[in-house]
Amino acid sequence: MTLRAVTRRVGFELGTRVGSVDLPNPVMTAAGTSGHGAELAHYFDLSSLGAVVVKSLSAEPCAGNPPPRLHETPAGMLNSVGLQGPGVEVWLERELPALLASGARVVASIWGQTVDDYAKAAAMLAQAPEQVVAVEVNLSCPNREGGRHLFAHSRSATREAISATVACGRPRWAKLSPNTADLVQVAGAALDAGAEALTLVNTVMGMAIDPVRRRFRLGAGAGGGGLSGPAIHPVAVRAVHECHKAFPDAPIVGVGGVTTGVDAVELMMAGAHAVQVGTATFAEPRAAARVLEEVKRWCQRHDVGRIVDLIGAVEP
Repeated sequence: MTLRAVTRRVGFELGTRVGSVDLPNPVMTAAGTSGHGAELAHYFDLSSLGAVVVKSLSAEPCAGNPPPRLHETPAGMLNSVGLQGPGVEVWLERELPALLASGARVVASIWGQTVDDYAKAAAMLAQAPEQVVAVEVNLSCPNREGGRHLFAHSRSATREAISATVACGRPRWAKLSPNTADLVQVAGAALDAGAEALTLVNTVMGMAIDPVRRRFRLGAGAGGGGLSGPAIHPVAVRAVHECHKAFPDAPIVGVGGVTTGVDAVELMMAGAHAVQVGTATFAEPRAAARVLEEVKRWCQRHDVGRIVDLIGAVEP
């Protein structure tokens, strides 16, 4: 009996590892696209995913941006939600218990407008239950101390924010923006500052105008919004590949326009150790579970015995 026949007969290994975090499979939700996570438990078993990444949280409650906050585009959507959230303390008390009851592994996500904001949010997560396996540091936020640029557009700001979050006591994943020509350098700064992994990428800056009304379509006005969905998938693939090439030992979580199992496989071949499903969930709450099933079937069809063998497997 050939090795391939044995693989088909006994199955394959879906487990992967993001830094020091072991995951049973590589598919997660993406921050900001499934509420606080437990909402999706009505549609599928959340414990079946690698992890559930919750909506980005600040230390204090945040009201977010004025409506309208979403605008559909031909291959995705623009959003200007503005990181609305209840704050870390309320999330720990009111939202996290239901998510833990589902059996999910949880990745918390935090953001801030100052380095102190990041430090405070991280410290508040120090006492979170052990099911919170990692903290994703969302660096694609306006830096109030450094002007209008995002933390993830500056090596020094990224380094400071990551260094400030050590008090969370968990592995930190730096979520970076594709809206900079210095992505690889910023990624290096995040890793040097203590990030265990990179999450690539966040939304692409965009804008939409209603020609008839001659007004911006989003409540943020000239601030525009973030483009997500299938339109940015090639951007994510390139970002993952470039950072994997620069830092071959750094774990990467690929996110951006993952709507099918093939999309997930593509990001892994570019260098991702795991992937996140985001915008697809708005139209299909079961999207992450479906993508996972499609990844399994793809591996079976292509005689892949271990999911980790796909990481960086693109031919030179």
